[in-house]
Amino acid sequence: MAYKFIIYKDKAGEYRVRFRASNGQVLFSTEGYAAKSSATSVIESIKKNAPGAETEDQTTAAAAS
Repeated sequence: MAYKFIIYKDKAGEYRVRFRASNGQVLFSTEGYAAKSSATSVIESIKKNAPGAETEDQTTAAAAS
């Protein structure tokens, strides 16, 4: 199984997106959206804008100040 985005409806009837790793672990979930198209837009935005995303480590001493 490969990494994948999963669109689902929560108990409140809102659309959410989960990103699942190849081992089945959920790596992140989004907030709820009233429209399915909004959830789909989130997926497309992540695919387009995040391939080279930086990592910011806020656990270092310099970041704490």
